[in-house]
Amino acid sequence: MLARKPLFPGVIELNFQAGEVLGCNVYLVHDSDEWILIDIGYEETVDDFIEIIRGLDFPLSRCKTLVATHADVDHIQGLAKAKQILKTTISAHPNAVEPLTTGDTLKTLAVIEAQDLRMAMPPVEIENQINDGDIITVGKKEIEVWHTPGHTDSQLAFRIGDVLLSGDNLYRDGCIGAIDAHHGSDIRSFIKSLTRIRDSDVKWLAPSHGPVFAKDNAMLDKVIERVSGYLHMADFGTLAEDWPLMNEWDEEVEQGILPEGLQAPTE
Repeated sequence: MLARKPLFPGVIELNFQAGEVLGCNVYLVHDSDEWILIDIGYEETVDDFIEIIRGLDFPLSRCKTLVATHADVDHIQGLAKAKQILKTTISAHPNAVEPLTTGDTLKTLAVIEAQDLRMAMPPVEIENQINDGDIITVGKKEIEVWHTPGHTDSQLAFRIGDVLLSGDNLYRDGCIGAIDAHHGSDIRSFIKSLTRIRDSDVKWLAPSHGPVFAKDNAMLDKVIERVSGYLHMADFGTLAEDWPLMNEWDEEVEQGILPEGLQAPTE
């Protein structure tokens, strides 16, 4: 039996447990011998994670459910395979159901033609739809479900005491989950989700990529301010609400204004 290396009581992150990064963070949450997994990662690493779980002496038959934080391929491609091995159920937000059950390669970002990226996205049935305020019980442990859209419309986070398993909302360096219209990003929703995290009394954030870190409200203030600026930037295309430069351009065209130092040529 492997020596368990919990991050928090009843919470083991399987990459940290293994001592090597195999993919996205996969959290095993347990109480006694009942357990769940939050995310599973790519199909090719499912066997590795299952072997780690065996080595930790968790009965495979006691996996209550596999939980998807959201419907991006790097988090959920292995769900169908893991479900078959563990003979358990899948739990996800209602917005994740269609892309997961249909194996939608566009919304899950499994196929990005412009980058010559093509991955399989095995479809999988979702037995349990979970949403904000729901409670997942594992033994006597209670896990509070937060719906934190922004990165995707299906993004979930999970509170266990003073710890938030925070998905792709925020990382230790102040980066946030990728904003992309194809998988359901929404900037204003992202701001609300980040604000909710900042205003909460959780002490620790355990993201879906990278290390666990202490919640830092000053850092979150800076991130929220930065992301708020995205609402008014052409960089974010149709996800931005406006582009103030175009309002300025309207006025300059109407008034015939040229930049200082540039004179209209005479004919």
